[in-house]
Amino acid sequence: MDTSIRSIPHNIEAEQGVIGSMLIDKTSIAEAMEVLNTEDFYKDSHKVIFDSILDLYKKDIAVDIITLTENLKSRSKLEAAGGITYISELSGSIVSTANLKSYIKIVKDKSVLRKLIRASTKIIEESYKNQDDVVGTIDMAEKSIFDLSSNRKVSDFEPMNVVLERGFTEIERLFNNKGETTGVASGFRELDAKTSGFQKGDMVLVAARPSMGKTTFALNIAEYAALREGKKIAMFSLEMSKEQLAYKLLCSEAHVDMLNLRTGNLEDKDWENIARASGPLAAAKIFIDDTAGITIMEMRSKCRRLKMEHGIDMIVVDYLQLMSGGKGSENRQQEVSEISRSIKALAKEMECPVIALSQLSRAPEARTDHRPMLSDLRESGSIEQDADIVMFLYRDEYYDKDTEDKNVAECIIAKQRNGPTGTVKLAWMGQFSKFGNLDVIHQE
Repeated sequence: MDTSIRSIPHNIEAEQGVIGSMLIDKTSIAEAMEVLNTEDFYKDSHKVIFDSILDLYKKDIAVDIITLTENLKSRSKLEAAGGITYISELSGSIVSTANLKSYIKIVKDKSVLRKLIRASTKIIEESYKNQDDVVGTIDMAEKSIFDLSSNRKVSDFEPMNVVLERGFTEIERLFNNKGETTGVASGFRELDAKTSGFQKGDMVLVAARPSMGKTTFALNIAEYAALREGKKIAMFSLEMSKEQLAYKLLCSEAHVDMLNLRTGNLEDKDWENIARASGPLAAAKIFIDDTAGITIMEMRSKCRRLKMEHGIDMIVVDYLQLMSGGKGSENRQQEVSEISRSIKALAKEMECPVIALSQLSRAPEARTDHRPMLSDLRESGSIEQDADIVMFLYRDEYYDKDTEDKNVAECIIAKQRNGPTGTVKLAWMGQFSKFGNLDVIHQE
């Protein structure tokens, strides 16, 4: 095709059909608003008219030629809208709104094609300009296409009244559902009572010394969310293989001793429990990636693809310090800080919580009280600042074999941006790769 005769994708008749329908039928306004925004229209006058109709609709003012004309006049936009004659033509051109859905789809499709052309042009320009940063260019290109394919709107300035209106709606919903877990539940009752679940866009840091059960804790949360709540979980395991994680999940769900499973020393009851647990686990939407030293760009790429194909409700990263920054930074602290910031950005982009596990230094070992503190994270760069929730895992029995708290773990909420701090005690059933609510500790 001769590029000289190419035209920008658009369909003026479909745009006229949408606006004409909105002028004669109030329900058409709501239907169009669900799919289209002002920038989806190609013709400038249609953008102005659409924007004015939305303004009237939000103010609960009836939309017709008279009210629309007055609204445009008050904002000195009547001429830009094409004048009274053109608006009358739009209203008179539609007899029925029966084809509105088709008109909306055409307008949206043409808009997406225009955005795709702009994105492609930018990708070409960046490819010429940044030839030394191939990975960065690929990430930019991928994000551009992902935003289009997921119909993602780029955030822009909003006036405070709009933000507050949305906020009050959410507050009213919470008031009418007191005590409800609003985020992804962990399955640990006291923890969920303090957090209301893990919220969209939150970075949840779970830090501990080795052998405290970080991976088990994260797997238990993923297991509960996927099997009991039907959530879709993406898990990046940088230390353990997919098979090892599958065994842990199986032992937890089936209540089978991990050592017996690994040695094949299983009894008939164990086989029954394994058979019972295998079905639900096989059907669970838990997606595991065990790429060693994965970079944040690779992780973002895989999450974008998974979200498009299956959706994502929560991401688990085990564990943060094993990730690669991808740029060969000489300062590991700066590299970890960059990884941490990128994980927080990933949570916002994917619109889901990210549970990031972190290995603590030896600092707690040097204290009489070995419980971790926020200060133990400071040598790990900006992790503490980036996280919305910081939780430490601690088991006194690991240090003191004679402790009264046998088979008890502490989940210490040291920081929570939008909630209380405090300690939640959990049952520790290490042989089953499982934490539990404390009231089951003597039932196992």
